[in-house]
Amino acid sequence: MSEKDLSFRIIGVALELHKNLGPGLLESTYENALAYDLRSAGLEVKQQHPMPFYYKEIKMDVGYRIDLLVENKIIIEVKSLENLAPVHFAQLLTYLKLSYMKVGLLINFNTKLLKNGIHRIVN
Repeated sequence: MSEKDLSFRIIGVALELHKNLGPGLLESTYENALAYDLRSAGLEVKQQHPMPFYYKEIKMDVGYRIDLLVENKIIIEVKSLENLAPVHFAQLLTYLKLSYMKVGLLINFNTKLLKNGIHRIVN
């Protein structure tokens, strides 16, 4: 499945989750529910996945943790904030660069309409 098709599938699952739960819950609640729903949809999901990175030719075993890694293709950064800041977009872009992945989704579930909280980031 291409990153584009996978993105659309993930977004559909996220929209359904938000329709059921609404805004205002903790980030961990949305992360766990989204991981469950994506797995139920038949997708491979790694949650709080440790990602090593190289710094000055030294491998750092756990440089950061990805909220959700779907099908080893798409990084999902889950948020539940009143407003996203530029640093949240930069964080996901940095994760994409360090992991050599192309596509990430920044999803802020603390919005009245989830479509306003979904951002597709391409490396």
